Amino acid sequence: MTESELVARAKAGDQDAFRQLIEDNEKRVYTLCLRMCGDGEDARDLAQEAFLSAWRGLPSFKGDSSFSTWVYRLASNSCIDFLRKRKRRQTAAPTASLDDPDTPWMEPSDPQQDPQRQLERQELRYAVRQGLSQLPEQHRQILVMREISGLSYQEIGQVLDLPPGTVKSRIARARLALKDFLQKNGTFPPQ
Repeated sequence: MTESELVARAKAGDQDAFRQLIEDNEKRVYTLCLRMCGDGEDARDLAQEAFLSAWRGLPSFKGDSSFSTWVYRLASNSCIDFLRKRKRRQTAAPTASLDDPDTPWMEPSDPQQDPQRQLERQELRYAVRQGLSQLPEQHRQILVMREISGLSYQEIGQVLDLPPGTVKSRIARARLALKDFLQKNGTFPPQ
């Protein structure tokens, strides 16, 4: 059954059709939420909120874009709202201490791999996560959509309601901002 047929059935109240739409999109939506907010529990809650919004808004869904693009945009908006609220609540970020029992320990490296390379990859992942968290929401959102979720420029344009040229320029600016952050923190040497 095609997506448009599932949407039509879901609009008519078919919960099984809507369940299928969720199953078809849940991994992409969850990944977006996880990359934007950085926490698995929050990502699950935000993905669930996006699908709940989709269910409630289904009668007014016109089908100008695909359902997957629409629900992706709902998830993106939920994440942005969540990040704004979290930013307002944060006054000062506590520093991590090795003596703190709540600080997670690094997982041991795989004995099959070179420990030095394992550590370098782990540090790079951490630096990129830190860099993404420091970027403005607009830059973080578009980088996550392109580089992590693998959306095309056209799909990003549909989700964000932007022309392709604007999408390309924002991605370029976001990449540059992330590169600058990584260079300032010593992850990459200046070029």
